[in-house]
Amino acid sequence: MSALEIHNIHKRYGEVETLKGIDIALESGEFLVLLGSSGCGKSTLLNIIAGLAEPSGGDIRVGTRSIVGVHPKDRDIAMVFQSYALYPNMSVARNIGFGLEMRKVPAAEREKAVNETARLLQIENLLERRPAQLSGGQRQRVAIGRALVRNPQVFLFDEPLSNLDAKLRMEMRTELKRLHQLLKTTVVYVTHDQIEAMTLATRIAVMRDGRIEQLGTPEEIYDRPATLYVAGFVGSPPMNVFEAVAAEDGLRVGDGAPIALPPRFHGRVSNGQRVKVGIRPEALHLAGPDARTPLLTARVEVVELTGPELVVTARIGGERITACLPPRTRLAIDTEQTFAFDDEALHLFNPETGRSLLAG
Repeated sequence: MSALEIHNIHKRYGEVETLKGIDIALESGEFLVLLGSSGCGKSTLLNIIAGLAEPSGGDIRVGTRSIVGVHPKDRDIAMVFQSYALYPNMSVARNIGFGLEMRKVPAAEREKAVNETARLLQIENLLERRPAQLSGGQRQRVAIGRALVRNPQVFLFDEPLSNLDAKLRMEMRTELKRLHQLLKTTVVYVTHDQIEAMTLATRIAVMRDGRIEQLGTPEEIYDRPATLYVAGFVGSPPMNVFEAVAAEDGLRVGDGAPIALPPRFHGRVSNGQRVKVGIRPEALHLAGPDARTPLLTARVEVVELTGPELVVTARIGGERITACLPPRTRLAIDTEQTFAFDDEALHLFNPETGRSLLAG
């Protein structure tokens, strides 16, 4: 039995269809991240799960119970919003426990639950403060505590870290990961930030135009993207994608030497077929004199030192590629360099459909 089941969910606003048949089943304790750019439908789906919007079709079940049409307060779901939405005139303790207070939970039981939640979030010393006396990270912990104290079946997070600076975002990601590992709760988390998705999720649903482009573990999404969109959206820098033509001696990119076709693509590519080739920047390295792996020769245009790596932009004919190399690598601008990569790093896509040639 799934902890949360989303079955064929559609959402229409007049003639505009924003969700076009979403199907996801979550087991208890999973951390699902809905990842996508603005307007893809991820927040709409989260609001439908929460009961803040109703679907135009389909069903949502928590455990064995359908929650479509059920009032938000009766769904046994807690939500953390992008804005902290704290009561400014209440202390931290009362903000955390206010939902329990509205449910007529006895004061002693309420106090115990608030103190336990504050201990988990490491904010015990802040319970008597007001929100105006807190930092952004502390306010977000209080907002999480308000959801946590209810002990619901499912937690929903709507871009909860987007208001924080880079350092705080990293700290709160670690905190959310710790809490999930400790509590083993079922979570649905919305973000457009691929780093949040990769670090937090047990599974990621990459959304595009109201549909799920790919659903899988972070490793599957990163290592085996099902479409060109996923390949370009997940990864920083994004995957190199360029056009090639299949020939008897391999894949031809411009006037360069052919790229040997790995055995897993045999029978999937015909002679003369145009394909999109994908290679992650970090999979590329400078080729040694005896390199036997696939090779690419490109002219270096830009070299950028980020600290932990050297990001190199180079050109193959009319195509640009990016390579992430060790930071002490010495490269001169406007020189020809040969890059090598392992067979497993090569991805091929249908240029018309955008689908991976290995996708089922």
